[in-house]
Amino acid sequence: MTRLLPERPDDTPEVEYLYDLAFAPGRTALSSYRLRAGPPVEGLSWMVRDDYDSLSAAIRYWPVSAGDSPCLLLGPIAVHPTRQGEGLGGLLMRHTLALAPDLGWTRVILVGDPPYYTRFGFRRDLATGLEYPPPTNPDRLLALELVPGAMEGVAGPVIAGA
Repeated sequence: MTRLLPERPDDTPEVEYLYDLAFAPGRTALSSYRLRAGPPVEGLSWMVRDDYDSLSAAIRYWPVSAGDSPCLLLGPIAVHPTRQGEGLGGLLMRHTLALAPDLGWTRVILVGDPPYYTRFGFRRDLATGLEYPPPTNPDRLLALELVPGAMEGVAGPVIAGA
């Protein structure tokens, strides 16, 4: 049985280990990590545990600003290598994206694989006005409107905090 659970503070070391396993310890050198100052957004850090209470997947979001507009920065999202291909990443994405508007969020940005994230509605054309910290491949910068029109006029540098 798969259990979808909010991340608690005592889960942090195990979640960090999963991120290291999925992305390698050098992950913190990526440009996105410069935007992950402070704690992740409360209510949007979730994980999947299996019948044996092993961590199978995790997702976090961070508050950022694009120009003067508050945005969620999705990531990291990771699935344990032994559980990939089971839809756990999609489960976490759909669950947390459904929660975000009730927490007052209207837009989400990320740097990621377009073929994967476009399945959830993320689009490159919504992120064209964003100036993401280098080094970043602009073709991998994507955005999602949780409320129609939420990305209209959103432009400028992406910085930590919202």
